[in-house]
Amino acid sequence: MAPRSFQFLHAADLHLDSPLRGLARRGPEALAFADASRQALENLVSAALARKVAFLVIAGDIYDGDWKDFSTGHVFVRQMSRLAREGIRVFIVSGNHDAASVITSDLPLPRNVHRFPVDAVESVPLPELQVALHGRGFAQRHVARNLSLDYPAALPGHFNIGVLHTSLTGREGHEVYAPCTVADLERTGYDYWALGHIHQREVVAQRPAIVFPGNLQGRHARETGPKGATLVRVEDGRIVALEALTLDAARFDAVAVDLTGVSARDTLLEKVRSALSDAVDRADGRPLAARLTLTGVSPLASALRADPIQLHEDMVALAAEVSDALLIEKVSTRLEGPRPEAAPMLADFGQILAAVAADPQVRADIRDTLRKLHDKAPKPVLKALSQAREDAGDDAGDDLDTQLAAAIAEAEEAILARLADPDGTAS
Repeated sequence: MAPRSFQFLHAADLHLDSPLRGLARRGPEALAFADASRQALENLVSAALARKVAFLVIAGDIYDGDWKDFSTGHVFVRQMSRLAREGIRVFIVSGNHDAASVITSDLPLPRNVHRFPVDAVESVPLPELQVALHGRGFAQRHVARNLSLDYPAALPGHFNIGVLHTSLTGREGHEVYAPCTVADLERTGYDYWALGHIHQREVVAQRPAIVFPGNLQGRHARETGPKGATLVRVEDGRIVALEALTLDAARFDAVAVDLTGVSARDTLLEKVRSALSDAVDRADGRPLAARLTLTGVSPLASALRADPIQLHEDMVALAAEVSDALLIEKVSTRLEGPRPEAAPMLADFGQILAAVAADPQVRADIRDTLRKLHDKAPKPVLKALSQAREDAGDDAGDDLDTQLAAAIAEAEEAILARLADPDGTAS
């Protein structure tokens, strides 16, 4: 008996009740984001019902960590119950954020939900569809072992689906968990691998289909663009379509505005207004948090950098003009001022600074100083700085070389400007 024709939904990384880092401690303007992860889950269930899928697979990280209260669990149970009433089964594995060791609270799940064990791979056949699902969750948050090696060979005569939370061989911005290779997955002979952990959608391979659906809802400013799940259509036991469904309830976007040559404030505002309007259009009616970056070479550079608080408030006011659904998450300036012509004796000043910056001893001295300051800093201060960076959704941190380059470039600009106009009459 050949596998039947059917369709199923593959989701992962719901991070239910994630605090949406960078917005958690904002004022009323961030309220639209407060329930975004819950609304995205509701959108997922509604999509499953509307398309009458045979089943739903969730490949880990349903929760963002241990529950603050039972309401988080109740939200998930209520949504799964909607599927239960329509006879749609759900298959889930735990990931690193909701590993068995992390989630201390529990609620009985509806009977349509099957949770794969964390101590061994389990195979679940669905005779009515001639489908077999194979999965295993995380017992501990940190899993360094290749769990894919424990998955059995495909069940003959069935459409086989492997469910696994893994980083594969690694992806930028994600820690390594349950590492494995594409070849490790291929050896099982499965038709589809439903993966989780990587928050960017990626079809790793077509045959067999190996898919990261991405997370259901963006959580901070680096998780931009549409988010959702993957709809898999199967006909006569073969995949005929992989469709990305957009199901997020709120959106993050990175908006860069090039101010090269802009010398008038009105022109600056108009360029930013236009860029933000385009971002709002891309959000397709969803609340939008924009990280705004001003770039280029402009005479306004020094003035804008001199008062970052005023700049931020100006951009917030401008965003309110563009849309009620637009929030400025952060404003960054990567601007340079026009380089004044220096006296002949200073023509090589930039090269001198570059040579100083490249001097290994200079760098070693700075690193040593920073290390000493770090060691002497009180632990609460270090923790606060780390939390502030995380809340801002910043990368793990600009390395020392990047910080040095930025500082030297700014210093060079200021020194050359002062030498060219020692009395400050040009300003």
